[in-house]
Amino acid sequence: MIEFRNVCKKYPNGTLALDNVNLTIGDGEFVFIVGQSGAGKSTMLKTLFREERVSSGEIIVDNMNLSKLPNRKIPYYRRKLGIVFQDFRLFSDKTVYENVAFAMQVIGESNQSIRRRVPTILSIVGLQDKVNSFPNELSGGEQQRVALARALANNPSIIIADEPTGNVDPKMSLDIMNLLIKIHKRGKTVIVVTHEKAFVDYFQQRVITIGDGKVIDDRVGGMFDE
Repeated sequence: MIEFRNVCKKYPNGTLALDNVNLTIGDGEFVFIVGQSGAGKSTMLKTLFREERVSSGEIIVDNMNLSKLPNRKIPYYRRKLGIVFQDFRLFSDKTVYENVAFAMQVIGESNQSIRRRVPTILSIVGLQDKVNSFPNELSGGEQQRVALARALANNPSIIIADEPTGNVDPKMSLDIMNLLIKIHKRGKTVIVVTHEKAFVDYFQQRVITIGDGKVIDDRVGGMFDE
C-alpha cells in the first residue's frame, strides 16, 4: 500500500509543488495520475522514488516511511519499483536481452536466474523474437516494450509509468496500455502518469487529478479536463 499523508514539497526557489496531498493506493490497484503541466505530477513521482524528500508529511510504502529512510537503503527500496520513462532510457550498445538482463545483474542475480527469467519476461511483452536486436533496430513501441520488460525484471510489486505512450504512435500506445493492464491483472500495483485523455476514458480505471500541487479529483472511471 502507498500512502501520502499531508505531504508538502516546497523547492528552494519557493515553489510549492505539493500542497497537503493525502491519498492511498491499495495493493494491486491500477491508477491514472493526470493534470496539466506544472500541476505537481512529476514531483509526486520524484518523492515516491525518493529522488526528492518531502518538506513535510509522510509517504508510506509497504509500511516503510520514506521520510525516515536512510540514503544507504534507497537502492533496496527501489527494487520494489519498476519504472518506465517516456524516453525509454535503453542502452544503445546492448541487445534487447542484455538491456533486460542488466537490471538483474546490477542487483547480483545469478546467470542461471537471468537466463531463466529474461526470456519469460520478453514473452510477456511480445518480444521473444527480438532478443538479439539492438534498440536502433526497433520501433518506438518496441523500445517501450523493452523498457517495460526491464521494469519487470526484478519482479517489483509496483510499476510506475511516466508518460509511457508519449513517444510512440497511436496503435503502439494502445498496445503499451493493454500491456500495463495485463501486468496489473497479474497482481501488480500500476501507476500511470499520462496526458492521454482517450486512454483514461477508455480504460475506466481510478483517476487521480492533480492541480496546483493538490488532489482536486479522485474517482473511478472519471474523465478529466485538458
